[in-house]
Amino acid sequence: MNVNIKKTANGWLLNRHDCDAQAQWFEATYWQQQDKILGQSHGRNVTWFVGEKNSPMVLRHYCRGGLIGKLVHDSYLFTGLKSSRAYRECQLLLQLEQLALPACRVVAAQVIRTGLSYRADLLMKMVDGAQDLVAILTKKPLASQQWQQIGATIALFHQHKVYHADLNAHNILLDGDNNPWLIDFDRGEIRGQKGVWCQQNLQRLLRSFNKEKKKLAQFHFSENDWQQLLQGYTATAN
Repeated sequence: MNVNIKKTANGWLLNRHDCDAQAQWFEATYWQQQDKILGQSHGRNVTWFVGEKNSPMVLRHYCRGGLIGKLVHDSYLFTGLKSSRAYRECQLLLQLEQLALPACRVVAAQVIRTGLSYRADLLMKMVDGAQDLVAILTKKPLASQQWQQIGATIALFHQHKVYHADLNAHNILLDGDNNPWLIDFDRGEIRGQKGVWCQQNLQRLLRSFNKEKKKLAQFHFSENDWQQLLQGYTATAN
């Protein structure tokens, strides 16, 4: 399954085979005019939840993080469409869908070029009834079986050699049936083989849990929880 590409006056629209993306889909004002803004969340930028209540979508604008993000908010050097973050994430999400892995299903993306730079947006289907682990763990602990299932899910991605560039507690969801999903595959890729990066993914996730535990007044995470996650990971990885 490949990304379908449509040229526009100032860039490109990218979409899955069963979708005909329109440029206005990437403007929050369009959804406001349709009375189809379902909500929003705030991180580096506003992420909008849009569309019909029975088929909600997530609209995300690509924004820089870290020190460079303080100087250049949402502009990236253009070195070709297929090198753009939107194209690469869009294509990866389609591959993950083909593999039946629990990741967001992409709807469409856009890349807008201005001279030597570009900006981009991504539109995805929302995971039904999902909350991220940080939101959940501030309210209640998870059972050992749930931690093991999270570990097993991460191992499943690693078995398919899927590298997640920012595996953290915010990027793991539990859906309405408590099944784990991974989200935000910006800068992710399918690699040639498993390697040390698998353990680096896990260590990054552990740092994320410990960071949230220090930051939040209540966050249900313990060493035993981590060991349960590793138990689920190891059982599936082996």
